[in-house]
Amino acid sequence: MTDLRNQRRMAASILKCGVNRVWMDHDRIDEIAKAVTKDDIRVIIRGKAIKSRQVEGISRGRGKFNTRQKKKGRRRGQGSRKGAKYARFPKKNQWIRTIRALRRFLRSLRDEGRVNKSDYRKYYRKAKGGEFRSKHHLNSHLISDGILKEEKKQ
Repeated sequence: MTDLRNQRRMAASILKCGVNRVWMDHDRIDEIAKAVTKDDIRVIIRGKAIKSRQVEGISRGRGKFNTRQKKKGRRRGQGSRKGAKYARFPKKNQWIRTIRALRRFLRSLRDEGRVNKSDYRKYYRKAKGGEFRSKHHLNSHLISDGILKEEKKQ
């Protein structure tokens, strides 16, 4: 077998790829072996005796499937968890979610005229102080303090 390392190296520089991606036609090896200059290699490349192989990629098929499954709530059990509870859903994010809901609820009550401005400010500050766990908890406080009337479920 002839040594084609030099031709392979020249072809790689012309094709702008690595030496391992250079493909040579086994039926035309004698012709390739006679090429000693880059111009000779260019002629052979135009003649399709030397080509560059396609870049090998890594399939995202399995990854996409797993992402779809996780969206549905699968693959999230005890055995799949790596981080601690509050690394997976930090306390700050939990707080942000809660306080935004409380403030939205208080704002809607004030805009509807069900709570006056002074009561709104009072409960806004209490919410900021972390007195209420949820909207339901805040609502039950407002009812027990006589600020809201209890709504009957039908």
